[in-house]
Amino acid sequence: MKSFSIGSHTIGEGNPCFIIAEMSANHSQNYEKAVEIVKAAAAAGADAIKLQTYKPETMTMDSDKPCFWVDGDENPESWKRQTFFELYKKAYTPWEEWHGPLQKLAHERGMEFLSTPFDPTAVDFLETLGVPCYKIASYEATDIPLLKRIARTKKPVIMSVGFASLEEIELSIQTLRENGTDDLAILLCTTSYSDVAHPEATNLATMKDLVRRFDCIVGFSDNMGGVEVPALAAAAGAAIIEKHFVVTHDAETQLDDRFSLDQEGLKKMIDTIRWQEMVMGTVSYGPQTPAELHNRRFRRSLFAGVDIKKGEKFTSANVRDVRPDAGLETKYFEEILNYTAAKDIEAGTPLAWELIVK
Repeated sequence: MKSFSIGSHTIGEGNPCFIIAEMSANHSQNYEKAVEIVKAAAAAGADAIKLQTYKPETMTMDSDKPCFWVDGDENPESWKRQTFFELYKKAYTPWEEWHGPLQKLAHERGMEFLSTPFDPTAVDFLETLGVPCYKIASYEATDIPLLKRIARTKKPVIMSVGFASLEEIELSIQTLRENGTDDLAILLCTTSYSDVAHPEATNLATMKDLVRRFDCIVGFSDNMGGVEVPALAAAAGAAIIEKHFVVTHDAETQLDDRFSLDQEGLKKMIDTIRWQEMVMGTVSYGPQTPAELHNRRFRRSLFAGVDIKKGEKFTSANVRDVRPDAGLETKYFEEILNYTAAKDIEAGTPLAWELIVK
């Protein structure tokens, strides 16, 4: 599986998991709060901060027809009793006023600055900022015109596939690759948007199937509460982890707060993933620590089991295979039975080649 770069980060198997902190609507349209989120994400150890680039009029229509109302028991109270337009009017991130300054701040804090565009005009705008890659949301993974516009930038693409069917994923990937995307990562994505994890609906095994089917880098975008599942996803091979992020949980942050990690939670998740990466390590054989090197002495080796006279033949009766590892390796046991002692050997002496006449 090939790797690709996002800024200074190499994405792919064998490289550190790329951690994306998703700001989403957690800024509550307060610029100072957005700044605080960027700073806190950097302090927690995130590799990138990600925004969402849309305007209410590019996301939906200002209509009060029944289909434009946010309803359903699965939606949080903060989303209900309003139209899609009203919801996105409260949630969107200002373009010209915020994106550039937040990008500068992210770079100053050592993070990549990414965004999810929701229509071609958002791609055009993000191109003026020189973003290093594009993130496609699960809901836009079937928006073929948008995929074509993003692919034509020829930049790396990270696409969440959420509840997309296999046929939809095939078409999305085909569209991207046929229109200019060479570097692609697919994120398995939970879209329950709940503060409660649903392990039975996560199906992390799907990541390996995505690799098998599409020869792509895989990752995990988590829209549930908690740190356990994304940490496990990273251990299972996710090269990218995306998690919604808020500095602290408070009443002012209502739209995505319930399934976002706060700074403490994000740091815990990242620390866990980095610890797992350290434990996974690289392919390596032999002693790894001074303690392991020391403990090799508890291996067995060959000793004179009794006093052996010069010229006497070695036998299974006068050679012992015992601890510690001070004499010849036990693999030579049968070989030395064909040889004789080069001099008198006292019982308990570790056997060495200079004591043996071939």
